[in-house]
Amino acid sequence: MKIAILSRDTKLYSTRRLVEAAHKRGHEAVVLDHLRCDLVMEQNDPHILYKGERLTDIDVVIPRIGASVTFYGAAVVRQFQMMQNTKSAVSSQAILRSRDKLRSLQILSRAGLGMPKTAFTNYSKQTSELVKEVGGAPLVIKLLEGTQGLGVVLAETKKAAESVIEAFHNLKARIIVQEFIKEAGGADIRAFVVNGEVVGAMKRQGKEGEFRSNLHRGGNATLIKLSRKEKAAALLAAKSLGLAIAGVDMLQSSRGPLILEVNSSPGLEGIEKATQKDIASKIIEYTEALVQQKSNKGVEE
Repeated sequence: MKIAILSRDTKLYSTRRLVEAAHKRGHEAVVLDHLRCDLVMEQNDPHILYKGERLTDIDVVIPRIGASVTFYGAAVVRQFQMMQNTKSAVSSQAILRSRDKLRSLQILSRAGLGMPKTAFTNYSKQTSELVKEVGGAPLVIKLLEGTQGLGVVLAETKKAAESVIEAFHNLKARIIVQEFIKEAGGADIRAFVVNGEVVGAMKRQGKEGEFRSNLHRGGNATLIKLSRKEKAAALLAAKSLGLAIAGVDMLQSSRGPLILEVNSSPGLEGIEKATQKDIASKIIEYTEALVQQKSNKGVEE
């Protein structure tokens, strides 16, 4: 089997581990920079040119699409899906769904999943009313396009919240306002889902004085055993967004697990080091099953 890993950097931990796991299981693995893929559409022959040469022998792709290139990256994944005999471990539509914070929260809300109360507005309301909608200060303000903890602000007072919201408004930035879950204590849980199974979970704790738990912000990760409710929430969240591979971030609260975000290209370094599990091989095993499926049930356009 020939596996293409769509990644812009061969040296990244996640990319290297996927290549190693593919080789370990006897497969050929190539790393393709999705921004160097040219998409060609013609009658009955959608195809991809990579560095001027046509790609013809890829059995399955594993997308590792960065948030800053979501549009083009998803288009490349979609093109692979349109090509005969090529599968994708994560669909283009699922990637787009998960990257749109507002859309994904709407879907998760409809699915009945717990989440911090969240508000989004076109500033038709007074700022003070928006603060009130999520229970008042302290509260969290997030840029819809933010990643890895960037563009996330904790406003500890009503006055601070109103000032930050108005500042983002003046910058024409799109934001959501979210209830602050004090009892989480600056920690969250990352559950790693592959093909309808939680294959690993870690608890991420923010550094002292930091309410964001992202490892990129200096947090640390430790192994955690999920409760039945936490595991069920992670699986339902991934399923609701159509993600066969997902990193589901949630908070532990007095009212149960609360979903924060679902990541379609979750990193492997933190989860593998915290759990001491070979998560990369779980992903490769899933692609094997995907390729072995006898019939193509169609793709999302």
